[in-house]
Amino acid sequence: MKTLPQPAVGSSRRPVYFWFVVPGLLATLAVIVFPWAFTVWMSLHEWKLGGTAVWVGLRNYAELAVNQRFLESIWHTFYFTILAVILPLVLGTFAAVVFHRTFPLRGLLRTIFIMPMMATPVAIALVWTMMFHPQLGVLNYLLSLVGIGPSEWVFARHTVIPSLALVEVWLWTPFVMIIVLGGLAAVPSEPYESAQLDGATRWQMFWKITFPLVLPFIVVAGIIRTIDALKAFEVIYVISSGGPGTASETLNLYLYAQAFAYYNVGTASAVVVVFFAIVVALSLVLLWARERAKWY
Repeated sequence: MKTLPQPAVGSSRRPVYFWFVVPGLLATLAVIVFPWAFTVWMSLHEWKLGGTAVWVGLRNYAELAVNQRFLESIWHTFYFTILAVILPLVLGTFAAVVFHRTFPLRGLLRTIFIMPMMATPVAIALVWTMMFHPQLGVLNYLLSLVGIGPSEWVFARHTVIPSLALVEVWLWTPFVMIIVLGGLAAVPSEPYESAQLDGATRWQMFWKITFPLVLPFIVVAGIIRTIDALKAFEVIYVISSGGPGTASETLNLYLYAQAFAYYNVGTASAVVVVFFAIVVALSLVLLWARERAKWY
């Protein structure tokens, strides 16, 4: 049988698989590396859209460090994220435990419960804007039925972020429920049978058996929700546009204003870099929490 010729010893012939890697490398450079490098480059310049870029070094970052509006946007982002993550995790886990049990019309009620996820964020924001109206909104009417006075909702500085987080809770609690339901479906029945024989209460079985076994699923849902809440834009922009004043202006809205309202491309690029650093730091914390939540 004829054999293929072998390359000489010490030959510098390039492996044939190199050409299969090149398209992926070029796509990575074009889509990821170049945009980030260009963003960092822009953040080191004072650049008005349509004007000439002027090198200023780290001055944009120094100005952000003492910019009260920017610092408040960071606080608003974290405040909104905490509410929009913790509440859906708690309510979604509770809903998963309820819907995991067998009862009449369970399938229908599950379907109704997850319906908010099917609508677009802008449509949802428009509906909630009407519901938040102080005089004509249905929410204040419902409060009046139980003897509670009207609220200003998104029209007051101290209630606007919790009100916006309420929309996120309504929208994403079903998502958490679906993930936790998947975890509950994988939980074996033997620990519950043993706990019942030992006389454990429902709360003790949940806290000592159910919760530790579904904790990895809750952490995964928390990671996804944190990422989504950090980049939330549509709901906040449509309902409050960062108002009243700047009371609900998050980093995304501040970035949008700098880039597309004031045309400060250099400042907006510096905000992107700072935002990216915050996301990386939070990602490391979430990955650490994910590792700690693994089964052993």
